[in-house]
Amino acid sequence: MATAKALDPMRTAVAGVAAICLLATVVALGSPSSAGTTSRAATHHHHPAPSRFTQGRVDNPWFPLKPGTKWSYRGMEDGDRTRDVMIATYRTRVIDGVVCRVVFDRVWTNGRLSERTHDFYAQTKRGTVWYFGERTAELDRHGHVRSREGSFMSGVDGAEAGVFMTPNPEPGPSYFQEYYPGHAMDVFTVVRRGAHVSVPLIQSDHALLTKETTPLEPGVVDHKYYVRGVGDVKEVTVKGPKERLRLVSFHSG
Repeated sequence: MATAKALDPMRTAVAGVAAICLLATVVALGSPSSAGTTSRAATHHHHPAPSRFTQGRVDNPWFPLKPGTKWSYRGMEDGDRTRDVMIATYRTRVIDGVVCRVVFDRVWTNGRLSERTHDFYAQTKRGTVWYFGERTAELDRHGHVRSREGSFMSGVDGAEAGVFMTPNPEPGPSYFQEYYPGHAMDVFTVVRRGAHVSVPLIQSDHALLTKETTPLEPGVVDHKYYVRGVGDVKEVTVKGPKERLRLVSFHSG
């Protein structure tokens, strides 16, 4: 999650070479484009000019990142207990010319810290949230970094920012949330508005339901539920390895 990371099977390079070959025929960086297969014609655009962003403020109601806000999740991944804590920090960082909000995300597996990530988001003045990259590290049982796979920064090594949330999400189009061919290529599609969701902290009949896929793992489909004013409240894998995550604590900054 980007977003909570415990349900992020989108980071491997499996089928990466095939995906690059497929996308190379249909994607021209810096202009609208589409790719078929699992992304169902997901579009990729180069991000707007820095002057069109809000200098680190992210207040899209479906994904608000007010500094100091903390989300805590609990769930399961392949039979293991997971805990995920995400904090919208007061820090910003300039990436690809754009001022981004820094979000700190940590994942514990069976009580052991297994992943830590810094995510970078920016919002346009019209309300679209863009994902500009992440610095992620998977940790071994001794706390040592064993992998940084999936890390990317817009503007570096061919990677580009992706659309994370639109200002008025409606069923239909799909967007690359991140665009680093062969490494990080998550795609999201709005399934419907007005979805029912129930987690320990909140219940709503007006949630936003999205689907996430990736050409790197065509056999995996995740569903995410967003509630206005809160953000991501539930994640579940509906196709692929059994994983789930639910919001259990929320403190607004």
